[in-house]
Amino acid sequence: MQEPDEDYTGLADRYGEKRARRIWELSRMATRDFVDVIETLDIRCHLAERDSIYYALDGGGEAKLREEYRRRRRAGIGGRWLGGRALVDQTGIDGAAGIRTTGNAQVDPYEACIGLLRAAQRCGALIFDRSPATRIVHARDHVTVVTPRGSVRADHVIIATGYATPYFKPLAGRFRMLNTYVVTTRRLTPAERRRVGLDSVMLWDTERPYHYARWTDDHRLMLGGADRRHTPGRRRAPALRACTQSVIDYFTTLYPSLAGIENEFAWEGLFAMTPDSLPYIGPHHRYPRHLFALGYGGNGMTFGFLASTLLLDWYRGKRTGDHDLFAFSRMRKAP
Repeated sequence: MQEPDEDYTGLADRYGEKRARRIWELSRMATRDFVDVIETLDIRCHLAERDSIYYALDGGGEAKLREEYRRRRRAGIGGRWLGGRALVDQTGIDGAAGIRTTGNAQVDPYEACIGLLRAAQRCGALIFDRSPATRIVHARDHVTVVTPRGSVRADHVIIATGYATPYFKPLAGRFRMLNTYVVTTRRLTPAERRRVGLDSVMLWDTERPYHYARWTDDHRLMLGGADRRHTPGRRRAPALRACTQSVIDYFTTLYPSLAGIENEFAWEGLFAMTPDSLPYIGPHHRYPRHLFALGYGGNGMTFGFLASTLLLDWYRGKRTGDHDLFAFSRMRKAP
């Protein structure tokens, strides 16, 4: 999805209109280019183009959403306003308003990942997915990654672990570790889908933390939300039960027809949020010859792909203002 977790309004207030507009442009380009790569490589991963609908349930949310829409339009960012009637027609939700945005897509992430790995292998990449890195040693002109059974020497190492692992503990304070919770229904019949009333769109709301919904390729409804600080240890199982029930309750209120439909799967996801909901992409002064891609928030597919293009440019010596937008130092540059 091309829309960052942080609204355009929030980014513009923090960084100014010009920088916020460029962040959204890069996110949109990453979404489009990622789709192009999947199609060019002919990766079979149930790729489907999808619009997104960002909706508000009440009048207070509608006022904020209207201001968001106005500022997006002024910045040249596409989108179509949905009043209450149109929102019901396209989502089945009796809410206040929404913004419908084109140019998004969804895939089966596992199949997409395997397809990209196979394509990389065909191009000569070596993949060692069961070799943990135990230590990284940097020298003036190279870096060595140490594993239990051997070492790899390279010009640079890219750390794309999503968040700061214990090895990079000095960076941990830059992230909030959160769990998100997802429930998936059984396969719905065509009649049941019509009763729900939700188009094939990527749905999310203006609440924070937000709720989200997607149709899967096999006609299940995937429902998510109830994000909270990471819950470790013995509290994890009770949190999973409580938070998935919260997700079920929220969507059953919106869609009463779901009350009699069984949910077959439930799980949690772990992700990292930064203060501005944008990833950190690039070098850090503490770690020579390292490049990082961390803190994707809830939009890891898009920002992970964007990181791949920005880091490749960085490695090739091509530095632009786009790199500054996601640098570790960007917080100090805000107006």
